[in-house]
Amino acid sequence: MNPGSQTQTTSPGPYGRVYNFNPGPATLPLPALEEAQRDLLCLPGEGMSVLELSHRSKKFEEILAKAETNLRQLLDIPNNYHVLFLQGGATLQFSAVPMNLLPKDGAADYIVTGHWSQAAVKEAQKFGKINIAGSTESEKFSRLPRQDELRLDPKAAYVHFTSNNTIYGTQWKTEPVVGNVPLVCDASSDIASRSLDIRKYALIYAGAQKNLGPAGVTVVILRDDLLARTPPGLPVMLDYKAMAGSKSLYNTPAVFAVYMVELVTRWLLAQGGLEKIHQRNLEKAKLVYDAIDSTDFYRGTAAPDSRSLMNITFRLPNEDVEKKFVNESATAGLHGLKGHRSVGGMRASMFNAFPLEGARALAEFMKEFARKNA
Repeated sequence: MNPGSQTQTTSPGPYGRVYNFNPGPATLPLPALEEAQRDLLCLPGEGMSVLELSHRSKKFEEILAKAETNLRQLLDIPNNYHVLFLQGGATLQFSAVPMNLLPKDGAADYIVTGHWSQAAVKEAQKFGKINIAGSTESEKFSRLPRQDELRLDPKAAYVHFTSNNTIYGTQWKTEPVVGNVPLVCDASSDIASRSLDIRKYALIYAGAQKNLGPAGVTVVILRDDLLARTPPGLPVMLDYKAMAGSKSLYNTPAVFAVYMVELVTRWLLAQGGLEKIHQRNLEKAKLVYDAIDSTDFYRGTAAPDSRSLMNITFRLPNEDVEKKFVNESATAGLHGLKGHRSVGGMRASMFNAFPLEGARALAEFMKEFARKNA
């Protein structure tokens, strides 16, 4: 592909696939899609499509177990943590977390770094007292709070933070230090993009549709001792103890989505695991950030020390030029670069399966576009 070509739509990849910069559902590994394409008609040895497979069948139990095993290996999840495959997206976890972990006479700390952590606060406030332990809203969420800015309560029921902010393009390089208070993380947009010490966390939840698979399944990694906090009388689909007890099979799970998580996590392991994936993510992000920083034509919106590897946000001189950039980049086979409607600008989302060649193509396009339009 000639990234500077602006005369006709191009298809840089196999099967006519474009470079997909959408923030989610996001790019999936081609080998996983090819295997799913085969199994969509008939899963070998089963005589039926994976879409038709019973969730009570031995085959699906194998798929579910393998998806969990892959995740445990990738993230080095200790045995005293449950791995749950739930539904309702990360948004349902905004309610499930306080319903299970926040006692009526207690309070929880929330670190607010963007739209999704604000949404988590809004839901949690329906169930108990919530303290805002840190926020950069006054700076339009252009950076993350420093550790010395956090107002943490040592008696809090838990501390909640969002590890990567898709709209504002910021990402925690390491988790906040919270002492002995249980740490809860919404890791929807950067789970499995790098190694982390699961033992520092009490609970991690993530919608799968960024790095782990398609939309439809939510992964929850939960330390076993927290189940003692679950009060009686919760709606069963929001009850961690019930979900853990049924091993994610209380009701019909998102069979196809879990199957895809197994394929994607298998691909991640085949790439060399999270250390290799992280290095590739660093390389992809550097190409685009270097293109931003090499000229005044582009302006990154996130503070350099808070920049995300998953979502790169930037502005151009004015909105008319930004519209032109969106149109011409799409013509060049670079799709989904328009920023979130709430903030405007540009956003290049490059999750695990997004290819290095796509990042290189965007960087080349940006340089040529700036040369022609500066």
